[in-house]
Amino acid sequence: MKTTISFQKLLWAFFAFIGGLILVRFIYTGKYAFIFLIWNLFLAWIPFTISTFFKMIANADKWKQVIVFSAWLIFFPNALYIVTDLIHLEQETSVPKWYDAVLLFSSSAIGVIMAFVSLLQVERYLAHKFNRTVVQVIVFSILFLGSFGVYLGRFLRWNSWDIISNPLGLLSSIGQRFVFPLQHIQTWGITIILTTAFYLLYLVIKKLPGYLNQAIQ
Repeated sequence: MKTTISFQKLLWAFFAFIGGLILVRFIYTGKYAFIFLIWNLFLAWIPFTISTFFKMIANADKWKQVIVFSAWLIFFPNALYIVTDLIHLEQETSVPKWYDAVLLFSSSAIGVIMAFVSLLQVERYLAHKFNRTVVQVIVFSILFLGSFGVYLGRFLRWNSWDIISNPLGLLSSIGQRFVFPLQHIQTWGITIILTTAFYLLYLVIKKLPGYLNQAIQ
């Protein structure tokens, strides 16, 4: 009898694999380098988990829907952010490059997968409220905001918690880039590149089953 492994089980298998790589690395080096990946994966898991509530709130009071959507949107960039951890591959360590490459790539891959699964949940939720064109515009806008959030986190070192702990500083930093865009070309260059990459990858992943069927025909 053929059985199907659930996505949740595969997700936990991925976490166990990454955790094992980090543990072996620690035993080999005695250093806590890359332990931050565990925290980053947890942050990426938060929007993925929040997105599971969209099925339940489709017919709930509007204020409940706004709260869930806002919470998801605030944490969504964390799932995309983990891709930028690939820059740590340039660090010189006693660990073989191929090992760190597998570790960083695995973390980035599962982070993006969780991001896109959660975004697909949101897209389906929005499809019950808006027409297809509007939904696609919103999805692209979400990826744009998510990419901007990645920039804020990676280059300016802001995080989701700063919305509560330092809202004025965060708003000031964001406002400067919108009010004086020409003084922040790097901000918008990186944001646009990330948005394009994430949007194209999201479209490919959504269409992947059909593309694979075409390829093997």
